[in-house]
Amino acid sequence: MDEKLEQVKELATKLHGDQKRKYTGEPYVNHTFRVADIVKKHGGSDNMVYAAVLHDVIEDTPMTCPELLLELMSIVEIDDAIKVVTLVKELTDVFIKDSYPQSNRETRKEMEAMRLGRISSEAQTIKYADLLDNSGDILKNDPKFAKVYLKEKKVILDYMDKGNQTLYQKCLNFLDK
Repeated sequence: MDEKLEQVKELATKLHGDQKRKYTGEPYVNHTFRVADIVKKHGGSDNMVYAAVLHDVIEDTPMTCPELLLELMSIVEIDDAIKVVTLVKELTDVFIKDSYPQSNRETRKEMEAMRLGRISSEAQTIKYADLLDNSGDILKNDPKFAKVYLKEKKVILDYMDKGNQTLYQKCLNFLDK
């Protein structure tokens, strides 16, 4: 996996380009690497780790699912590439402001939480890791917004409970702070 993982990380680095994290200014891709590390430490499959590295590319870059599939097919077997893209697609927000301008943030977040409750357990596990990494960053750097953000994540966890139970419990414990 190590060589393939390095190639997936190189792809994510290329796709995220010079994007930076909001609060720290660090390269955005470092967040995806941390999410992948959390997934790996909690028994995630190779495909889950690859999807964790790439979990924001459809949402935050011009990359499309078909383009990502083609890129991944040069790194992993086609069945694995399909699985990774499927996970990334499951993790890509659907109920966004641009697509649902008539709905307020609270409504969109509730609809997104309901959708996330129906994604695969593998994708939910990746989402837990994403939530942990993002929550720590926001709590540390923007305590005022953290109150809103953490409340929204609690709603997600009310729906999304099929993933790795150790990570799920870590998320619940973190949000209960």
